[in-house]
Amino acid sequence: MAIENPFVFGKAAEGTYFTDRKEDAKRLYANLTHGINTILISPRRWGKTSLVKKVISEIDRPDIKPVFIDIFQCKSEYEFYHAFATAVIKQTSSKLDEWVETAKTFLSNISPKFSFGSDPMNDFSMSFEWNPKDDTETDILQLPEKIAQKKNVNLVVCLDEFQQTADFEDSLKFQKKLRSVWQHQQNVTYCMFGSKKHLMENIFNDKSMPFYKFGDMMFLKKIPTEEWVTFICNKFQETGKTISPKQAARICEATENLSSYVQHLAWVVWYKADKTVTDTDVTTAINDLLEQNKVFFQREVEQLSELQLNFLRALANGVTTGFSRKDVVRKYRLESSANVQSVKKALLKKDLIDVDGQEISFNDALFKLWLKTNSHFIL
Repeated sequence: MAIENPFVFGKAAEGTYFTDRKEDAKRLYANLTHGINTILISPRRWGKTSLVKKVISEIDRPDIKPVFIDIFQCKSEYEFYHAFATAVIKQTSSKLDEWVETAKTFLSNISPKFSFGSDPMNDFSMSFEWNPKDDTETDILQLPEKIAQKKNVNLVVCLDEFQQTADFEDSLKFQKKLRSVWQHQQNVTYCMFGSKKHLMENIFNDKSMPFYKFGDMMFLKKIPTEEWVTFICNKFQETGKTISPKQAARICEATENLSSYVQHLAWVVWYKADKTVTDTDVTTAINDLLEQNKVFFQREVEQLSELQLNFLRALANGVTTGFSRKDVVRKYRLESSANVQSVKKALLKKDLIDVDGQEISFNDALFKLWLKTNSHFIL
């Protein structure tokens, strides 16, 4: 029987694929099982979704039911309400007739219609129409609380990609509506997280925003190299292969410890190597990963202005502070310090960089590496 690759990418790392974050997991578990709303904030690819899924999978208590909702595809309030109601009903009920009964009981104003897939016991979608004047939105937002009261349980509702709500038409009014309903619920705990750090910080860390101080703010940090090295070496050993700590550390260095990229690169190295990993295997795997992503990086560069690309060139070359200094402005053709500020804001909005105090960094370690290894993009 063929041995499966012990690493995973392109989806949340769950079960044996998950590594470290012991303290984060402990804190999040305590929050969610004690009714404390929690907001997870970090740049992309740091493993937020994996952490949340790990924690809720470990809540083995009959009095607590988790509900996981990914709202990445939601482009409007209607789509949010639709996804929210469907997920809450589906994940709090186990039988087909219970789904229908729950919807009819608690969403009577909506007249929900069900359509079932090839496996009607596990696959359904729900559609409904309503007049917003009928206070139907409040009914949907109250759905978790009503179900929790009826079943005598507490619900933990996890909302992935919550920053999408910032793109809704009149997003401020929508967020006020959510806050006004959710803050009074006694039997529901909310966990919100998303892949765009600056938007999440704006929603939850700005005093003027409705969700300010809605819950415990958890700012995730990168998993340290030593934790990754142990994990990578153990996974290779468990599957009959050997990788040296130095080679595992090189995987971390190339990906700057970004969880999804570490897993992806380790997957490629494992796939390429025979029984013992060679330095050439690691080099080839890094080049392969850059090649796989080349079309995305080229498209990204095409959408940048010359000033924006020059700014990223400086960042890729190791400039992390002092972009307004005369020597930096001159060397990287940034024209003026005023331009630096506007370029920084634009790149932050594009989610290409992260700003932590005075220090600026790439959000995508592979994009940075690709820029560095393509000399015509670097001065």
